[in-house]
Amino acid sequence: MSTNTYSLSGRKKEVSNKKLTWTEKIYLVAIFKGMMVTLKHMFKKKVTISYPEKTRPFSDVYRGKHMLMRDDEGRERCTACGLCALSCPAEAISMKAAERTADEMHLYREEKYAEIYEINMLRCIFCGLCEEACPKQAIYLTKSKQIAKADISRDNFIFGKDKLVMPLEAAIENTKQQNQA
Repeated sequence: MSTNTYSLSGRKKEVSNKKLTWTEKIYLVAIFKGMMVTLKHMFKKKVTISYPEKTRPFSDVYRGKHMLMRDDEGRERCTACGLCALSCPAEAISMKAAERTADEMHLYREEKYAEIYEINMLRCIFCGLCEEACPKQAIYLTKSKQIAKADISRDNFIFGKDKLVMPLEAAIENTKQQNQA
């Protein structure tokens, strides 16, 4: 039976145990080739940058910090439907739904809202599937250049609504910009 008949990729090769020649046994050619690669890299331009002073340009498809958006009236858009949590392949999003009371009508858009909304940033892979799954356009991955700071405690990487909800001032500013356009 040939190797191509049971190889899924068709790239399997039969191994031969041929004897090495004297020059192959002393590895001089292999050592010389390795030294040439090393010398070639010694004279190339270095790619190291001085980070705080200089930053690399972000790609066009960069996805930054998560943000829970507000509507035109400053109310939270999230209705705690759970589609973002279901679509997350890393299972980084967790939420708890609650019913809106009569005195909270100015805070939440629908009768159901996310009482607890958390994203574990250590698990998040910034794929954007939560953004695509949201029917109310409540969660966005911003283009901000803010990178999460290193920390010792895992609890500091679990972002709750205090870190995720868009500040009211920014929501008012967005509404003004949309009305002017």
